[in-house]
Amino acid sequence: MFLNIIIVASVLVVLFTLVMGMVQLASNSEEARQKSNTWMWRRIYAQGGAIVIMMICVWLKSKGV
Repeated sequence: MFLNIIIVASVLVVLFTLVMGMVQLASNSEEARQKSNTWMWRRIYAQGGAIVIMMICVWLKSKGV
Protein backbone atom coordinates (compact mmCIF):
# COMPACT_ATOMS: atom_id res chain seq x y z
CA MET A 1 0.00 0.00 0.00
CA PHE A 2 2.80 2.42 0.92
CA LEU A 3 4.59 1.72 -2.36
CA ASN A 4 1.45 2.53 -4.34
CA ILE A 5 1.20 5.89 -2.58
CA ILE A 6 4.82 6.67 -3.49
CA ILE A 7 4.15 5.81 -7.15
CA VAL A 8 1.02 7.99 -7.27
CA ALA A 9 2.88 10.87 -5.60
CA SER A 10 5.70 10.69 -8.14
CA VAL A 11 3.22 10.72 -11.04
CA LEU A 12 1.42 13.71 -9.50
CA VAL A 13 4.70 15.62 -9.26
CA VAL A 14 5.33 14.99 -12.96
CA LEU A 15 1.79 16.11 -13.80
CA PHE A 16 2.17 19.25 -11.69
CA THR A 17 5.41 20.25 -13.40
CA LEU A 18 3.84 19.62 -16.82
CA VAL A 19 0.81 21.80 -16.03
CA MET A 20 2.98 24.60 -14.61
CA GLY A 21 5.16 24.56 -17.73
CA MET A 22 2.12 24.72 -19.98
CA VAL A 23 0.60 27.57 -17.97
CA GLN A 24 3.81 29.57 -18.39
CA LEU A 25 3.91 28.68 -22.09
CA ALA A 26 0.47 30.25 -22.57
CA SER A 27 1.93 33.71 -21.95
CA ASN A 28 3.78 35.49 -24.74
CA SER A 29 6.41 37.34 -22.73
CA GLU A 30 10.09 36.42 -22.74
CA GLU A 31 10.06 35.94 -18.97
CA ALA A 32 7.21 33.45 -19.30
CA ARG A 33 9.15 31.51 -21.93
CA GLN A 34 12.14 31.25 -19.62
CA LYS A 35 9.94 30.11 -16.75
CA SER A 36 8.26 27.57 -19.03
CA ASN A 37 11.66 26.24 -20.06
CA THR A 38 12.65 25.95 -16.40
CA TRP A 39 9.43 24.07 -15.58
CA MET A 40 9.91 21.73 -18.51
CA TRP A 41 13.44 20.90 -17.36
CA ARG A 42 12.02 20.22 -13.90
CA ARG A 43 9.50 17.90 -15.56
CA ILE A 44 12.29 15.98 -17.24
CA TYR A 45 14.06 15.52 -13.90
CA ALA A 46 10.77 14.56 -12.24
CA GLN A 47 10.09 11.99 -14.94
CA GLY A 48 13.53 10.47 -14.45
CA GLY A 49 12.95 10.33 -10.72
CA ALA A 50 9.51 8.81 -11.20
CA ILE A 51 10.94 6.07 -13.42
CA VAL A 52 13.59 5.24 -10.82
CA ILE A 53 10.97 5.24 -8.04
CA MET A 54 8.69 2.95 -10.07
CA MET A 55 11.54 0.55 -10.80
CA ILE A 56 12.44 0.37 -7.11
CA CYS A 57 8.80 -0.16 -6.12
CA VAL A 58 8.34 -2.94 -8.68
CA TRP A 59 11.54 -4.59 -7.46
CA LEU A 60 10.40 -4.33 -3.83
CA LYS A 61 6.98 -5.73 -4.69
CA SER A 62 8.60 -8.69 -6.46
CA LYS A 63 10.55 -9.36 -3.26
CA GLY A 64 7.31 -9.38 -1.27
CA VAL A 65 7.83 -6.13 0.65
